[in-house]
Amino acid sequence: MDIQEKVQLQRDFFNTHKTYSIEFRRQALIKLKDLLIKYRPQFDEAFKKDYNKCKFDVLSTEMLIVLEECKYMIKHIKKLTKTHRVHTSLLNFPSHGYLMQEPYGVCLVMAPWNYPLQLTLDPVFGAIAAGNTVVLKPASYTKNISSVINKLVEEFNNPGLLACVEGGREQNQALLDQRFDYIFFTGGETVGRLVLEKASVHLTPVVLELGGKSPCIVNSDADIDLAARRVVWGKYLNAGQTCVAPDYICVHKSIHDKFVSTVIKYIQKFYYSNGKISDDFPHLINEKHFNKVTSFIDKEKVIFGGQSEGLLLHPTVMDHVTFEDKVMSEEIFGPIMPIIEFDDLTKLLEKINSMPKPLAFYFFSKNKRLAKRVLLNSPFGGSCINETIMHLTNEKLPFGGVGRSGMGAYHGKKSFETFSHQKSVLCKGKLELMLKYPPYSEKKYRLVEIYARLKKVKK
Repeated sequence: MDIQEKVQLQRDFFNTHKTYSIEFRRQALIKLKDLLIKYRPQFDEAFKKDYNKCKFDVLSTEMLIVLEECKYMIKHIKKLTKTHRVHTSLLNFPSHGYLMQEPYGVCLVMAPWNYPLQLTLDPVFGAIAAGNTVVLKPASYTKNISSVINKLVEEFNNPGLLACVEGGREQNQALLDQRFDYIFFTGGETVGRLVLEKASVHLTPVVLELGGKSPCIVNSDADIDLAARRVVWGKYLNAGQTCVAPDYICVHKSIHDKFVSTVIKYIQKFYYSNGKISDDFPHLINEKHFNKVTSFIDKEKVIFGGQSEGLLLHPTVMDHVTFEDKVMSEEIFGPIMPIIEFDDLTKLLEKINSMPKPLAFYFFSKNKRLAKRVLLNSPFGGSCINETIMHLTNEKLPFGGVGRSGMGAYHGKKSFETFSHQKSVLCKGKLELMLKYPPYSEKKYRLVEIYARLKKVKK
């Protein structure tokens, strides 16, 4: 079956209205959850083959997150799909209003390679919970993982509800030439622009989950040990191939030396044993990406790491970096930590805020008021105070970008809302105010004028 036929099959299935059944959606999600658990060993093996990701990382950053998202949808689906009554205005008295949840229809979910299970299935669960059908395009770079996902979808055995298309650029192009009712894309800015361009042909709504250079500021009053520990973990998780990784670290000059030495201490503690790097440290995904990441390294500024073995790039620290260095020209997406020293927080924020809006923003400080003020005046998709990355694990916090880091959000309730259209409904009986009907008299005019005055904003 070619791509066009798969999309048509889904449109035909959606038009049967089977997905409008809440129980149908719930049973589909339960089956997907059970299949995920069944395929766990195969996913563990595939992640190891594709880029040396260990079982613990697969469980903690992939499998656990997708299972929790699926369980959330199963548990809350009845509440999420409920029609909500809302108050209406005096002009419509007597009446009542409703907000009804409606699925968009046939959705396309295009997934990236860096978290090829989590970022593939999380949006799928939201789309199915909302009553849509889904054509899923997993990443081609992680071919072993994509193959397991395809097997899972085949065993799910309902191509009208969920279909998988494997392949590379040719398949991506063919998919984007089809008419979908909603497109959810996670990946880089270049392909994101193409997705947006293709979607515009059919006026298809789009969510773009992109990335960018997410700053991390370690202020003079920060807990140095805590900051170094959490920054090291966040930076080198998945070998830095994380869209919300702290891309560069700005450290106040008064604590610079202590912070740098503590960072190196934790790198050695987390990733080395007897001077040898851990067998569990992930590799960069392919030679093309390896060459791009390593091109950012300025050997004169490397104070730790920098060496490589095959596609394995050791955790690397570059110190005394400036905003003009090559490593600051674009998102790194690898295990390189540039450290920038600053002495004036206001000037630093002015510089950061003049750059494209980042997907994430991290601030380390013991002063909570200062931290909130900094975040209030800084644009970003999501943020942590005294932590990195963990905000995306809270399903009550919508995850998404802003500006060049993306548009739209998901996770938990927000995933359901993203894949649902809210229909507004006004319901009226026979009784009504007769003001709106001609002929219009001076008396009617004065009554409307009085109403308008009542609606003035109070000072």
